[in-house]
Amino acid sequence: MTLGLDAAVGDGPQGPGGPEAPVEGALGELPAGWVRAKLAELGVEAQPGFASGKHNRDGEGIIHLRPMNITRNGAIDLSDARYINDDSDRRVEYGDVLFNNTNSPALVGKTAWVGSLEPVAYSNHMTRLRGPKGIDSKFLAIQLHWLWGSGYFKTILNNHVNQASVARKALLATEIVVPPLLEQLRIVAEVEQQITRIEAGEAAARTALLKAAILAEQVTTQGSRGCLEQVELFPAPLSKADIDDGPIPDLPAGWKWSRLGEFASVVGGVTKDSKRQSDPEYVEVPYLRVANVQRGQLVLDKVTTIRVPPEKADALRLERGDVLLNEGGDRDKLGRGWIWDGQIKNCIHQNHVFRARVIGDEIHPKLLAWHANGFGKAWCDRNGTQSVNLASISLRKIKLLPVPIPPREVQEELVKTIELHLQNVAAARATAESALAHAQDLRASLLHTAFTGALVPQDPADEPASVLLDRIRVEQKAKAPRKRATRKPRSTPPGQEELPS
Repeated sequence: MTLGLDAAVGDGPQGPGGPEAPVEGALGELPAGWVRAKLAELGVEAQPGFASGKHNRDGEGIIHLRPMNITRNGAIDLSDARYINDDSDRRVEYGDVLFNNTNSPALVGKTAWVGSLEPVAYSNHMTRLRGPKGIDSKFLAIQLHWLWGSGYFKTILNNHVNQASVARKALLATEIVVPPLLEQLRIVAEVEQQITRIEAGEAAARTALLKAAILAEQVTTQGSRGCLEQVELFPAPLSKADIDDGPIPDLPAGWKWSRLGEFASVVGGVTKDSKRQSDPEYVEVPYLRVANVQRGQLVLDKVTTIRVPPEKADALRLERGDVLLNEGGDRDKLGRGWIWDGQIKNCIHQNHVFRARVIGDEIHPKLLAWHANGFGKAWCDRNGTQSVNLASISLRKIKLLPVPIPPREVQEELVKTIELHLQNVAAARATAESALAHAQDLRASLLHTAFTGALVPQDPADEPASVLLDRIRVEQKAKAPRKRATRKPRSTPPGQEELPS
């Protein structure tokens, strides 16, 4: 089922959509035949949906659209479709415009055109808009979504405790630009054509980013076991009770497999004792948590402190070259890590982070860290403990992590080779990210051009939008209920009327 129109604005340099939106007077003089009008003046119908807490993902009932079903590019996304059983007639249909009236302040105002061939339900956090004849619904949807991307709806929303909303009255007071109908259709056709090209470029850039991420992992995973080039291989099976090593890759001649605990001192961190944080004998030191230890990097902008006994601070103090590995967290965090480079003085680590300190120069810390983030991550997933939202692995087990050890004389050169490959990958990633940013600028520029009358040529033969607006006003006046005549007040109190003589 096709529900949405992807031809809409994405995240631009000043929010999704780029330059500031066209509020009254912002765009200057309009092209010939154009008018500015509020949605209420145009007779746009605004109808909110209904709430329902009885959703299912099994396809039972009818689709119930929610705020997350409108993407930041102004399209309907059913990848997380919810269904409800409902007999009401509150439906959104083909050609309607769906406005997200309640969300976080940054997301209120997302708008999509609906291309569903069958009616679907929608939540009370959405408003269904239906315009009069003479206003193309795709044109209306694209312009409203552009107003969201430009930040306009942030200026009229109501802030609540955890969310924000745009009231129906404020929405209908929103002013849009209205070209002649035939020009609206030409603008929509041109926008769709240009957006299709932009999206093709974005898809290529995202594919390049994905490939860069995969390539980076392959470089570090294969490079850390000497497989960047074709070399002579030989099997090196390992086995250990209650440990699932999985397939053990072959290594180049001269390499060997070792368990982490055989060549490194591996220790767990400290648990915070809340009751003794005010103990005068304790010392305050910075300490790393799971959130600080990420795959291939350390995030140190939010490092907290902890009070511990002096002897524990000394025993757990990190040294340059220590490899940090996450013991717990969600499954994505388990086993990931990177190298401590002495960034913070006297820093220690919490109990959910393991520290592996290589004894002597058995292996270069970067080779160990790269291996841990590739092979080691999958190994930890297999051998760790999984619960609903958390994963963990014991100190005993992490010491049994198989690690490939290259000959010492090749390690430095191998690290340089891997880093060179990673630099090339980073350059490719930067190019793809630049292309995505440029695509967002193109979207913003395209829509700004569309709504200032510079995207397609004007045709003097088109019926001016002012004629449409006059016709709508006449129709609205005809539909307006007549006011009941008011009775004039009595000039004399009841019962005191003047009697005839």
